[in-house]
Amino acid sequence: MSITLTQIAGLVGGRLSGDGGILITGASTIRDARAGDITLADDAKLLRRLDSCQASAVLVPRDVEPGDRPYITVDDVHKSFAIVVGHFRAPRPKRPMGISPQAYVSPTARIAPDVDIHPFATIGDEVEIGPRSVIHSGARLMAGCRIGQDAVIYPNAVLYENTIVGDRTLIHAGAVIGAYGFGYETFEGRHVLSAQLGYVEIGADVDIGAGTTIDRGTYDATVIGEGTKIDDQVMIGHNCRIGRHNVLCSQVGIAGSCTTGDYVVMAGQVGVRDHVDIGDGATLGAKAGVKDDLPGGRVYLGAPAIPEREQMHVMAAFGRLPEMRRQLKSLQRTVESMTRVGETNAARDPARNGSE
Repeated sequence: MSITLTQIAGLVGGRLSGDGGILITGASTIRDARAGDITLADDAKLLRRLDSCQASAVLVPRDVEPGDRPYITVDDVHKSFAIVVGHFRAPRPKRPMGISPQAYVSPTARIAPDVDIHPFATIGDEVEIGPRSVIHSGARLMAGCRIGQDAVIYPNAVLYENTIVGDRTLIHAGAVIGAYGFGYETFEGRHVLSAQLGYVEIGADVDIGAGTTIDRGTYDATVIGEGTKIDDQVMIGHNCRIGRHNVLCSQVGIAGSCTTGDYVVMAGQVGVRDHVDIGDGATLGAKAGVKDDLPGGRVYLGAPAIPEREQMHVMAAFGRLPEMRRQLKSLQRTVESMTRVGETNAARDPARNGSE
């Protein structure tokens, strides 16, 4: 698997500076690289970290020139480094297996001829699975689910009844799609589950992370728009309509009946209350708490979430609170001192008080 720097430069279409005959035996990040490895530095700020790095060579963008070792200049550092890593750690081949005899497939399911269904997967009544899709071990597709072509359902994911999954969508291990929404009505002192007659519809080219949950609609669909990428451990409530090409990071929680436009970004642990609309292109910083509708095209921070510029002023004022507290105490002492002086002077000069 060893390869020279000259060969690596050809592999990634880069420009080599230094000894192209150096033999490279692996690829790793700056933190873990050893002698014989090639690493990457995607920013000039990382050059100082190379001082303590043992890597024999480095991939860099066009505006970075390390002077202490050979380097290869490329247009896209991460794409090129992925190619190099792939050379040393090639993906394991995917062998078509068809339908395992250890899987349960309902007689009424409609399965394309080139679908792979791994052992111990369960395919319910009237499920449809499109060409080249893969259902991994332990995955459960309940009655009426429809899976498009080239989709992958990873181990132990659960799709409740009538879930629709678009082409090329990935659903990672342990995700639960179509569970009942958290909707209750109080009747005679008891919480009674409301109607749960809807389903979940997921567009094409969606990624859904491990452990994520998406609840079904009350009467119609909870919808995830095409191209949206959802991280691990995200919660999306019933009746939500998530737009196209959204990015939802880990531990985001969206309550029921919310809508988002296209290209919305929610950083980690964002929380959105129910019945909120978020416009196209909005970006919500980590731990933002959303209680009202937010227009698109802006960055929002904080809880409650407000525009970034306003939040910066709030944070700046918050940072000055200790100094302002000291100033207030100083002013209080000054006022108290002046009050005592005034009271003393008044006692010494009764005429000032109108006394005879």
